[in-house]
Amino acid sequence: MVSWFQAAQYLPTVENPDKEQTLKQMLTWTGITLLLYFLLSEIPIYAADAQQVETAIQQLRTFQTLLGSEIGTIITLGIGPIVTASIVLQMMVGSELLKWDTSTTQGKQKFQAAQKMLAYSLTVVQAAGFTLSGTFGNVAGDPVLMTVITGQITLGGWLIILMDDLVQKWGFGSGVGLFIAGGVSKGIMTQLFSPFAAGQAETGSPGSGFFWETGAAPQGQVWEFLLSQSVEAGLVLVSTVAVFSAVVYLQGMKVEIPLTFGNVRGFGQKWPLKFFYTSVMPVIFVAALIANIQIVGTIAADDVTNCSPLGCFDEQGQATSGLVYLINPPADFVENLLVGGVTGDLAVTSFDVFHVLFYIIIYTVGAAMFSIFWAKTTGQDSDAVADQIQDTGMKVPGFRKDKRVIKKVLDRYIPPLVVVAGASVGLIAAAADIFRAAGGGMGILLTVMILYRLYEQLAQKHMEELHPAMKDFFQ
Repeated sequence: MVSWFQAAQYLPTVENPDKEQTLKQMLTWTGITLLLYFLLSEIPIYAADAQQVETAIQQLRTFQTLLGSEIGTIITLGIGPIVTASIVLQMMVGSELLKWDTSTTQGKQKFQAAQKMLAYSLTVVQAAGFTLSGTFGNVAGDPVLMTVITGQITLGGWLIILMDDLVQKWGFGSGVGLFIAGGVSKGIMTQLFSPFAAGQAETGSPGSGFFWETGAAPQGQVWEFLLSQSVEAGLVLVSTVAVFSAVVYLQGMKVEIPLTFGNVRGFGQKWPLKFFYTSVMPVIFVAALIANIQIVGTIAADDVTNCSPLGCFDEQGQATSGLVYLINPPADFVENLLVGGVTGDLAVTSFDVFHVLFYIIIYTVGAAMFSIFWAKTTGQDSDAVADQIQDTGMKVPGFRKDKRVIKKVLDRYIPPLVVVAGASVGLIAAAADIFRAAGGGMGILLTVMILYRLYEQLAQKHMEELHPAMKDFFQ
């Protein structure tokens, strides 16, 4: 009988290169994979209902950013199956339900084989789930149509898995990060320079791009129309540049704690603590929580009134009142404030101000709380970092080698930094959404951090090629 480990060997995979790739070769394969990703993101699902797809895009916009997917195309699932498989297996290994030692070669092979099998399987399950839920139209009672749509989504998901494998073995980093950054970057360019806003080209409604639709203004309101279009385009452009610059600047900030080696006098090293200490994970948790509230609210809505205890929705599935409305970004607030200030017709109410404050508080406080949780569960708290420093043989200058001393010093920096880091990414994400930055606050945060990490890998590879002896040092 063939075991699951043996069965995994028959799944489609990308072979490892025969020899180590050069920097140029790795960049070439990474570029080819990214180009394939963009091509797949332009292939729509055959036989899908366009109106249902548009509604799904509005409701699942957050998940689309997080998963590097394009709802309505064959890569609708994005990296969802890969990430889900990894999370499930990590939880099972961490809780010792699976007694695999991933620090050994055998343990790593088992984990990778199981992850591959689970990712391929989840692709089929998630594709069927999307189809049966009516995301791409009513397929009830039509097994042929259901099979056709499910098959297209499954094929796209499997291609993404293979492309991620290709990037890991032949390119830089991983396809997971590459596809997220690529999807967000594409969205930013589309929103800035397309004559229509994403998802609105079919309807002909005004876009929010840098160049606008040349439609007719309402009679007697030419000035207000042109002013609104100018403010909208300028706001998107300026806010995008401002948020991107701020994230790049803050990404480079860090606190450095001076340490010395206990057994070697006169030699020391600084232990860096980045300003974004817990990365972008806290704001991802907040966004995921908000997205789930929206989905629950939509599912619980009454068919007649289209309302639920969490709020009411219009025909397109957009929130119009209640909690689900408050947790959506007040995208027109700044534009209305600016236009009203010029024309003298201020179209901002006290409820709009409350909406803005509520949205900022939800993201800022929520991200700060999740940041504390994430630091403790991922070994980034003072106690865990003190163990890491102790294991390297370093100590605090002027004190004896003692973990308690190290922890006491770290307690001055890490707990406040955890809270400030979480609150900062939450505030940036909320402000970017309010000021209508292209790609959204979370999208920009993810993209900058992924690209910054990619830059570090490129610099390391370049240094290794210039000085081969440095390779052992980095490893």
